[in-house]
Amino acid sequence: MNEVGVAVVGFGWMGRVHTQAYARVPHHFADLPAVRLVSVADEVPGRAEAAAARYGFGESTESWRDLVGDPRVQAVSITAPNFLHREMGSAFAAAGQHIWIEKPVGLTAADARAIVGEVQVSVGFNYRNAPAVEQAKAIVADGEIGAVTHARFRFLSDYAAHPDGALSWRFERARGGNGVLGDLGAHGVDLVRYLLGEIDSLVADTAIFITERPRPTAATAGHERGSGEPGPVENDDYFGSLLRMASGARVTLDCSRVAVGEQNSYGFEIHGTRGALFWDFRRMGELGVATGSAYQDEPVRTRYVGPLDAEFGAFQPGAGIPMGYDDLKVIEAARFLRSVADDQAYGATVADAIRAAEALDAMAESATSGQWVALPR
Repeated sequence: MNEVGVAVVGFGWMGRVHTQAYARVPHHFADLPAVRLVSVADEVPGRAEAAAARYGFGESTESWRDLVGDPRVQAVSITAPNFLHREMGSAFAAAGQHIWIEKPVGLTAADARAIVGEVQVSVGFNYRNAPAVEQAKAIVADGEIGAVTHARFRFLSDYAAHPDGALSWRFERARGGNGVLGDLGAHGVDLVRYLLGEIDSLVADTAIFITERPRPTAATAGHERGSGEPGPVENDDYFGSLLRMASGARVTLDCSRVAVGEQNSYGFEIHGTRGALFWDFRRMGELGVATGSAYQDEPVRTRYVGPLDAEFGAFQPGAGIPMGYDDLKVIEAARFLRSVADDQAYGATVADAIRAAEALDAMAESATSGQWVALPR
């Protein structure tokens, strides 16, 4: 396969990120097929047309259905709101078109399970693509910190902290699902599973802290302020969960979209019987490592990822040079295109989305019942 015809469905911020990632893939991964941007779809009048003119798509449309079964389109990026994922994903998969879809892949685990077909489906769990996270996974697997005993994962953000943030689809149950659980919690659960294995059971609590927001007076593409009449926030601003892992480890995961003073504070602390690991997304190329034989007063050393660690070498020639968020999406795009070319899955798949969604469904159930919930095996 020398070329892959691509369409992008939904052109808010994430649609732009996907498009820019496709454009950068040949700069970093020369062995992959070329990408031809066939079309872009967005229902907001003028948005797709503007995207086509700016980013070089061959054409544009306001209806994503125009692209289903289009023989020029072998692969589709689905970056539309969550409530559309199931319908779009099912249609493109049934038409035999490969899919790169943003998390959480619908509103529930049932939505994720509905996207089936003889196609490759890659999912936007980008934080697992950080070379330092991949290094942490290898350290855990090699037993360098011993058996994992307990860990803390956090995804704290302030993107919805302003009370005048517009009441967009993200805050509606029918279109945005369970709020911060699907938005940041999906990433958190995927990172837990990627590094530590399967979750056995969990208990969770959720809360809505900003109960009303002004309605938007125009189409939104991010986190703009609203100026319309106030309306109710229907899904959660925060959740905290305690996880029992199949390995016996214990994990805490807390996520917030209204954490004043926390700008994308994502990361983890993993403790084992002989050491510990520490990672902060905002210092993406650094991994704190404590190992040795002292057990007590063990110092924490900083390891900088370098050219031999995962895909870091495709971006920078030496350790200590920072990578950025968009670089993780370039890695994701490359793995998706490799999956299409080789007809073999690389990176996060719809199976990972299903397992993450099952955990999120269990958290919602636990928050209602106040009980521990076992996950499907």
